[in-house]
Amino acid sequence: WGLLLLAAALGETAAARCPAPCVCDNLRAHVLCLNGSLTAIPDTIPELTRKLDLRGNSFMAIPAGAFLATPYLTHLDLQHCKVERLEEGAFRGLGRLVYLNLASNGIALLYQESLDGLFSLQQLILEGNRIEEIQPGAFGHLGSLTVLDLRANALVYLPDMVFQGLQVLRWLRLSHNALHVLGTEAFAALPALRRLSLDHNELQALPGEALARLDGATRLDLGHNPITYVAEEALAMASLRHLFLDHASLQDVAPDAFARSPQLRILDLRENQLQGLPPLAGAGGLVRVSLDGNPLLCSCLLRPFHKWLARARVQAEGACAAPPALRGRSLTSLKSPEMRCSRLWPPPSPPAPPEQPRAASSRQCPRGCVCSPDFHHGSCENRDLREIPRDFPEDTRLLDLRRNLFRTVPPGAFPGLKELVSLHLQGCSIRVLHPGALRGLGSLLYLYLADNHLSTLAAAAFEGAPRLAYLDLDHNAFTRVPAGTFRLLPNLISLRLQHNAIGELAEGDLAGARGLRWLYLAGNAIRHIAPAALAPTKMLEKLQLEGNHLSEVPTAALRGLPALSELKLSQNPIKHMGDSVFLPVASSLQHLYLDNMGLEWISPHAFTGLGPKIRSLYLESNKMTNIPDMSNFTGLEILNLQDVPFHCDCQLLPLHRWINKLNLCVGATCGSPAEAQGLKVKLSTTFQTCPGWGQGEAGETNPNKTKAASKPRKKKRSGKSPARGVSKTRA
Repeated sequence: WGLLLLAAALGETAAARCPAPCVCDNLRAHVLCLNGSLTAIPDTIPELTRKLDLRGNSFMAIPAGAFLATPYLTHLDLQHCKVERLEEGAFRGLGRLVYLNLASNGIALLYQESLDGLFSLQQLILEGNRIEEIQPGAFGHLGSLTVLDLRANALVYLPDMVFQGLQVLRWLRLSHNALHVLGTEAFAALPALRRLSLDHNELQALPGEALARLDGATRLDLGHNPITYVAEEALAMASLRHLFLDHASLQDVAPDAFARSPQLRILDLRENQLQGLPPLAGAGGLVRVSLDGNPLLCSCLLRPFHKWLARARVQAEGACAAPPALRGRSLTSLKSPEMRCSRLWPPPSPPAPPEQPRAASSRQCPRGCVCSPDFHHGSCENRDLREIPRDFPEDTRLLDLRRNLFRTVPPGAFPGLKELVSLHLQGCSIRVLHPGALRGLGSLLYLYLADNHLSTLAAAAFEGAPRLAYLDLDHNAFTRVPAGTFRLLPNLISLRLQHNAIGELAEGDLAGARGLRWLYLAGNAIRHIAPAALAPTKMLEKLQLEGNHLSEVPTAALRGLPALSELKLSQNPIKHMGDSVFLPVASSLQHLYLDNMGLEWISPHAFTGLGPKIRSLYLESNKMTNIPDMSNFTGLEILNLQDVPFHCDCQLLPLHRWINKLNLCVGATCGSPAEAQGLKVKLSTTFQTCPGWGQGEAGETNPNKTKAASKPRKKKRSGKSPARGVSKTRA
């Protein structure tokens, strides 16, 4: 009786605490507050609630700690709640939550800590918001997530490592966005991904380099993108079985387009502009090709493909559109002799209809340009324009003006485009970006000015575009970083200045760039970096300096960069490397590139401070004959020692033992002595005469044994590594 009374009392307490517009089911621990007038998360929801449905309310923002009173939630539904902002720590305390639905709201940005605390979350639904930008690290706390739904947002560009932290994600849904450019490492941190949906975007070419990182994905949806051509070996996805390229703009496919995707079984090419296909010799495992809805020309030109279908036993779906005698015939019903060529076929194309005059006041699209109202995009690419056109629709979000001859961008060049997110001005012979050129572009996030003739920039040129996050200035004529330019860009995340003629980084050059995460300076002529040059960029994560004229590691300049995880010094003439040169960034550095430098000597203490955090180290194509002890580099996934002339004598015995214990293929070979030249370091027999030989061999305990080496041996993985150089393989 006592227990019954206690249960009744608890039930009455829970009922009493149920918010007025809600319905509380105490037996199932469910609370429904549907389609009400709530403007804040109720603070009287029963503490033991597991499923909370708040659809159809008006919260506008989810404040920090909004659900601290309901720590047992497993399911939370916030669809159609007019949410525009997720404050940092909004879901803190919901460590049991497995399902979160935020669909059909007005969220525009995902901050780094917006989703903090959701370490058990398995499904995150963000469909139908206004997300334009995902800050790096936004998903870093979601280690259990298996499904991420970002459909129907306003994403234009995916930066490198944007999905870092999603180690078990299996399905990433990015359909119905405005994706135009993908960073080459955008998908590099998704080892468990099996399905990627990129359909209904604005991809103009197959993003092969980004997709090559997904060697476990089995299904790829790329339909409804304006892709016109699939090039040779364009797709290198080792496990891909289903590829959807339907409703694109395909006009041609190379014979070996899929040669590096050996598991491909189903190829969907419906509703394109293909008149035929070559024999897809590289796709040896193909079972079915869908060609319905293409204008197939069943002439003698199609015979090689038709014969290949029969020989490879590939099922083909499609019907002839021409010549007239074969129109409507299925591919499977054709006989080779029927597919004939005639000089009278194909007939000449009819003349294009005359352009219809438009009202002078129309803002539908400038003459000679193409505007897509569905995607809010405008394009005047390669139209030989001398002046920047006006009168684009006011809701334009992506504007592509590449490969014209503008030479200057005048003040107020883009009137009325307050919703513009991405602006492409590459290859336009631009020499001057006038003050006020971007005035009124308050939503601009991405500005591409590569391949122009800019040699200087005034800060006032960026006035009116305070949200700019990605600025591409590579392949211009800068001889120094345009100092002071970034004071009006507090939200700048990525700055690309590769392949200019910059000679040094001076103090003050990066003043104002306090939020900068990625700095790309490859291919310049940098000889010196002032100790305080990088001081304003305390959040810097990636620094690429390859292909410059540095003669030493810029150790002093690396101080004050506590978040730096990637440093590229490749192809600099650094011949000697002294003690503790990476110590300022030792606590954060994960990827270090020291290849192709002509490096002759590395101090035994050069790597002081570095250790388990290092995941990849590139030392290939150098001239040193030995390397420092790296036995504490227990987190290594990639180590490249190819084309290094190791002197395989007894001094190298510790390295020989360490390499033999590593679960990596490192490519190290002996350069000397003569009897060992060309042999792999791990196989060389010259060490058998060394004192102590046998003490660390034949399975005996070795003090240099790494964590990687101690793991059980696994079956070798198929497919290509997503990373550059010599990749991790299983012994």
